[in-house]
Amino acid sequence: MEPEKLDLESHHITDDKREELLRLFPEIRTEDGKLDFERLRLTLGEAVDVGKERYGMNWPGKADCFKTIQKPSLGTLRPCPEESVNFDTSENLIIEGDNLEVLKLLQKSYLGKVKMIYIDPPYNTGNDFIYPDNYSESLQTYLEYTGQVDAEGRKFGTNTDADGRFHSKWLNMMYPRLYLARNLLREDGVLFITIDDNEVDNLRKLCDEVFGEENFVARIVWEKIYTTKNDSVFLSSCHDYVLCYARNCAAFDVGLLPRSREMDARYSNPDNDPRGSWKPIPLYADGERKNGRYWINGPTGRKFQPQPESHWRYVEEDVVKLIADGRIYFGKDGDAQPNLKLFLSEVRAGVKAKTIWFHKEVGSNDTANREMKDLFVDGGSPFDFPKPSGLVRRMLQLAAAEGDEVVLDFFAGSGTTAHAVLDANREDSGSRKFILVQLPEPTEHKDYPTIADITKERVRRVIKKLNDEDAQASPQLALTPAPLPEGEGRKPDRGFRVFKLAESNFKAWNAEAPKDADGLARQLEL
Repeated sequence: MEPEKLDLESHHITDDKREELLRLFPEIRTEDGKLDFERLRLTLGEAVDVGKERYGMNWPGKADCFKTIQKPSLGTLRPCPEESVNFDTSENLIIEGDNLEVLKLLQKSYLGKVKMIYIDPPYNTGNDFIYPDNYSESLQTYLEYTGQVDAEGRKFGTNTDADGRFHSKWLNMMYPRLYLARNLLREDGVLFITIDDNEVDNLRKLCDEVFGEENFVARIVWEKIYTTKNDSVFLSSCHDYVLCYARNCAAFDVGLLPRSREMDARYSNPDNDPRGSWKPIPLYADGERKNGRYWINGPTGRKFQPQPESHWRYVEEDVVKLIADGRIYFGKDGDAQPNLKLFLSEVRAGVKAKTIWFHKEVGSNDTANREMKDLFVDGGSPFDFPKPSGLVRRMLQLAAAEGDEVVLDFFAGSGTTAHAVLDANREDSGSRKFILVQLPEPTEHKDYPTIADITKERVRRVIKKLNDEDAQASPQLALTPAPLPEGEGRKPDRGFRVFKLAESNFKAWNAEAPKDADGLARQLEL
């Protein structure tokens, strides 16, 4: 039997595992208490996979991603009631800050509690997002980026395809965030990511590594544009992709989409059956089967056999019972080929989603722009490429249909996810909660200096729109105090609490400080 192999190149060594290795192999301890992997290789011999010619995804900077993940956050979230809506009662969050730092902070309160994550990350077109030079110092770079601290020589720029590490930079940005996001998902949770052709293949491999190939759910094609662009170089591109991964496919139960009127219209009740509308299903099936060919007696005395090279679906005694139960239809005059009645009440309440989502079903880029213009009628849409709320609504139908789940979006952009959650809650009286995270990237819009400002303002306007519509439909709703107790009649959570990433007052533990009593006391005080 071949010994189990230990991959020392990429194996994540936690403190517990380090102590266990030192207990088993004390000879690998270095002078400063760290591990000597070369000596461990010599000790283990053939049980070590040295990393030559094995299948996997690698790129420059991947090893540093693990250091970034393991580095604890030194940030804190500062509440901003003045920018919030119903701060004291709402469970929804909008967090302004670097999402890597925020994801680390969310581990404390939301570990294993998020049902659905949707993100629309930068598509890596070369000019659409900021790359800090040092990923391992995300809080520091964020503070520099937002002008909260001064730093000489700081440099932020776009990622161009002329850079020798064009794809690697994007992967280094995505890997730690996906790794931390997976920890937040419930066992039955699911992740959706929109992406285009620039990085879809790399993203698929990246998610295979983080989530496991066995937890891949679907690669969906979304029709984002439904008109032809004649200025295209080759073919007119009209779609993006949506990658879907489950935390654990064995626990994930995908939701069904509502049945359409056209589907239900196929059912009728020509014989006034008290069980309701039904649809005729052929009683025969192709191919020969033992005990599948026999005569069926119709109500007029006419006898029927299955079509040539076919058989009845059920054995004879079962068909006799179905006839007695009125489940077999012989036509209006009782003299036609028998069919089985499939009642609408027996059909599943919904249908499986397909892997192609058309603009008529979930919206397009044009739909998204119209949504923004309808909300920002006073100044026009302040956001260039929003996603339609119908796209996220489709995801909610598949992954958060129960109505009380937590939904996270850590590339919040214009706030589409919050819009979709609020609409869904209104439609089914659900109590889903949203968490949005958005970097305050500067804009050229004088009324909304950062993208985070657009995010918050859009959600404010969606809330006002829904409240105004409810008040017009039922004026007494406008007078209902907030919030009502849990249960029937509970007022929906139409608010959000704003938090902003800031530097913590607690100082980082200095491992190099003196270990005497006075030194330790000073460290603890800090």
